[in-house]
Amino acid sequence: MFYNFFFRLKFRKIVYGQIYKKLIKKYKKMNKSKKIAIILSGSGVYDGAEIHEATMTMFAVAKQGAEYQIFAPNINQHHVINHITGEEMSEKRNVLIESARIARGNIKELKELDVSKFDAIMFPGGFGVAKNLSDFAFKGENCTVIPEVEKVVNDAVKFGKPIGALCISPAIIAKIIKGSEVTIGQDKGTAEAIEKMGSHHITTNHGEVVVDEKYKIATTPCYMLDAKITDIADGAINVTQAVFELM
Repeated sequence: MFYNFFFRLKFRKIVYGQIYKKLIKKYKKMNKSKKIAIILSGSGVYDGAEIHEATMTMFAVAKQGAEYQIFAPNINQHHVINHITGEEMSEKRNVLIESARIARGNIKELKELDVSKFDAIMFPGGFGVAKNLSDFAFKGENCTVIPEVEKVVNDAVKFGKPIGALCISPAIIAKIIKGSEVTIGQDKGTAEAIEKMGSHHITTNHGEVVVDEKYKIATTPCYMLDAKITDIADGAINVTQAVFELM
């Protein structure tokens, strides 16, 4: 009797395991044709894209079985920061060229991005978002976003394409799409700036995602909180999953 019980239990586990694997395989196959545009703002947290967030976003997209193409504007960085000392350096760097380091050279100019040909847009964070893609780091709610990024975001709304934004990136989404609902975690000053720009902020913790169904926006705080790289992985995976569910 016990033998039959354990045999049936083992058989069920095998069958259910096979069904689960088939479902995962089918889900990935469905996403295989999906193309995601990832927008970078340089290379390095203090003056460009946050490398952990950028890498984890690429990983999360690939984990969904989809493809990605990286884009960046062909402009000079606002400044260059020594990532050891935190001091400004007397040199100039280009956002596209620096972003190419993360993209391993497989990158295109942001002005080439045709949003209609992609299924979603993703914005990893880093100070480059607030210094290069916009001047939010210096002007807060009175900031402006560079025209190329503004066009991409507005086109995403126009064509009904989901937008995923990590870390500080939701702030520029909030600037462009008035009335949108986003999160940057728990930073009071940034949250207040988002409210003043005419959008709404939701307080969140590690790995949590705020989804704006109306505008198809998914946001997560990542390094806007005191985070470990495992928290970044959770945030990137969760926000990417949310983006795919909005498609």
